[in-house]
Amino acid sequence: MHFQPTEEQRDLRAGVRELLAGRYGREALRTSVDTGVAVDRGLWRELGEAGFFALRLPESAGGVGLGLPEAVLVFEEAGRALLPGPLVATHLAAGVVPGAAAGTAVVTAFDLGGALVAHLGEADAVLGAPGVPGVLGVPGVPAGSPVRSVDPLTPLHRVESPPGDVSEYRSAGALLTAALQVGSALRTVELAVRYAGEREQFGQPIGAFQAVKHLCARMLVRAEVARTAVYAAAVTGDPGEVAAAKLLADEAAVRGARDCLQVHGGMGFTWEADVHLHLKRAWVRAEQWRTAGEAEELLAAELLDSAA
Repeated sequence: MHFQPTEEQRDLRAGVRELLAGRYGREALRTSVDTGVAVDRGLWRELGEAGFFALRLPESAGGVGLGLPEAVLVFEEAGRALLPGPLVATHLAAGVVPGAAAGTAVVTAFDLGGALVAHLGEADAVLGAPGVPGVLGVPGVPAGSPVRSVDPLTPLHRVESPPGDVSEYRSAGALLTAALQVGSALRTVELAVRYAGEREQFGQPIGAFQAVKHLCARMLVRAEVARTAVYAAAVTGDPGEVAAAKLLADEAAVRGARDCLQVHGGMGFTWEADVHLHLKRAWVRAEQWRTAGEAEELLAAELLDSAA
């Protein structure tokens, strides 16, 4: 069996990478960090026009009519570019919240557990809260107080209303978040390998040293294993496979960013390097939609059922 993306899927991925490289490259990323503006409404609308949020909506409803495998490829590229904002929630809200599919509305969700909501101050609606079925705040959003976030581009608020129910969106949300993690993990591999080839010690690139080679090799293995799991879960849609994919992707993103920082040495700890941004975003995403503990519990329950 040759489990590879089709030519159309590869073209889709290449198109999204080209779009993000031109519209949200490193300079734009650093500007976002410096200004603290996580959601660029102009870019959000451009993503909507490109079909980013309406990718899985039927063509009869104004969408692109594709499926989870294609969405995973698109979100992988967004993770690679460290594109900020509630991408997953807005994508899931397409067809539910007016304006979400077109990118004219920014939708966040109760995806962090408890009463924490990301990007609340920038959102037009909150997915999964009581009130309107599946949605709270159309128009408007619940009140909340800011909570310090480890990621400068993922602002958090603690809301006063009861936590919302996103159970119907949890599996797809976890898979798309896993795809973001995979994109970040693959990007940190690129950053580590490039730096290892440029930085010299003792008259040769540090990539010539075995310890650095091993770090980069382990990063690549984790990222590729996670990517395979995410692609497979996108095809099957099985909840257990989605949980496993999220578990592997979180590990690949967090440990990959840490290893990338290690390859960079002292340079990796500076604000000028992008490594810390990947690590901080990976930490936050690891708590979104399905945590490692929740994934492990789901997998354990499936194993028990199969053994019974």
